[in-house]
Amino acid sequence: MSHNLAPCIMVLGTTSGAGKSWLTTALCRHYARSGLKVAPFKAQNMSNNARVVAGPGRQWGEIGSAQYFQALAARAVPDVRMNPLLLKPEADTRSQVVLLGQVNPELTAMPWRGRSEHVWPHITQALDNLRAEHDLVVIEGAGSPAEINLHSSDIVNMRVARHANARCLLVTDIDRGGAFAHLYGTWALLPQEEQRLIHGFVLNKFRGDASLLAPAPQMLHNLTGVPTVATLPMWWQHGLPEEDGVFDDRSTTAGPVRLTVTVVAYPRISNLDEFQPLKNVPGVKLLWARSPADLVGADWVILPGSKHTSADLAWLRTQGLDTAIAHHAAQGRAVLGICGGLQMLGEALIDPHGIDGNAPGLGLLPVVTQFERNKTVQPIHTQFGALPAGPWAALSGVAVQGYEIHHGQTVPHPAMLAAGQVAHPVLPHGGWCNAQGNVLGLYLHGLLEEPHVLQALFGAQVPTLDTVFDALADYIAQHFAPGTLAALQG
Repeated sequence: MSHNLAPCIMVLGTTSGAGKSWLTTALCRHYARSGLKVAPFKAQNMSNNARVVAGPGRQWGEIGSAQYFQALAARAVPDVRMNPLLLKPEADTRSQVVLLGQVNPELTAMPWRGRSEHVWPHITQALDNLRAEHDLVVIEGAGSPAEINLHSSDIVNMRVARHANARCLLVTDIDRGGAFAHLYGTWALLPQEEQRLIHGFVLNKFRGDASLLAPAPQMLHNLTGVPTVATLPMWWQHGLPEEDGVFDDRSTTAGPVRLTVTVVAYPRISNLDEFQPLKNVPGVKLLWARSPADLVGADWVILPGSKHTSADLAWLRTQGLDTAIAHHAAQGRAVLGICGGLQMLGEALIDPHGIDGNAPGLGLLPVVTQFERNKTVQPIHTQFGALPAGPWAALSGVAVQGYEIHHGQTVPHPAMLAAGQVAHPVLPHGGWCNAQGNVLGLYLHGLLEEPHVLQALFGAQVPTLDTVFDALADYIAQHFAPGTLAALQG
């Protein structure tokens, strides 16, 4: 490894949700626009939002969606080194461990505290390789660096910062209150050698007159020696997909509502970021359903991906949503199942290997899913065939690209097929529609991110990701103190 390694900027947060991911994305585009070859990095991400990217040995692998978008913002080709460790929660106390893009059963079975020393060499190698190939690496931390109970086994915050000698920003959500205490307390709990790596405080999600903050920033500077380098006004609709949780209700589009799209928000929902473009389609209202009442008045019902299909299907039944979805479909209204949602729409889940669990399906598509040991992870470039007349007919012949991440294979139910109940294949890679044309199930993630699809379904165009990234870069250039961004890059 060459000793000529690129400098690193790191974005830390006082809490989860402080704004680390979007600020990292904005920095990636800012420095890329200045002519630097930039890469993002996050040592460990815990998220069920994942994307398919290039891995070693021409294998496809998974990284967190946030690092995927950060790579696009940096104008870099996303690869597994940008998020070497991905934890995908399957239950409250269990996560699937993905190392350098591939599921690792040994690490998955290993106690959390014992895992860090096994993965640390992979993390440092991935980071050092990126630094050797780029002019600048923008690193995102996780949660808070001041979780002192976790400091000894840290592999994602200050241990990474020390390894890279990173210039760190510490961002806090001032809208929640207690921002100055969060900043000071976080800084104060760090060892002195780590305090020295903090180069600036960032106040995020500020509403009101910034002059009213005085004298707090100067007092904080006097206490810590760290300047407050930016006060970022509240910005609800920047256009970047959310990193955690469902979208805020303020995501409803402007203008009269012509179509209401309701996404079922089960506990192990995955890849919800792919619905971000719906927030920007004129006339579309995007809602989230956790009870049958939430489906009242919906034009579309979407069953999204799931990290634990059988468990989410059981939850759905407990809530009474199975009956509500069946009623919606019986009225001829549109139902879309994606990945785990497709599996739920079928007749049954069959699990001979103990991967996910056996369960009866919703019976809205005459297909059956059998879970397999091996996981399908691949990009998809394909085209819809002819769809029956109905809500989804506009997709006929439309070219699409996206990705698949799933356990299990789905096929037409043999007995039902013999009886004449046909699941119409609509994609070469796992896609079926019912005879009535209103229930569509696909393994393809990313459908609603495709401009051709949005044009076909809504007659609308939405802002491109490049437009979003440029707006983020413009925003931080406007609100950071003059000279700060240039000084950070060294």
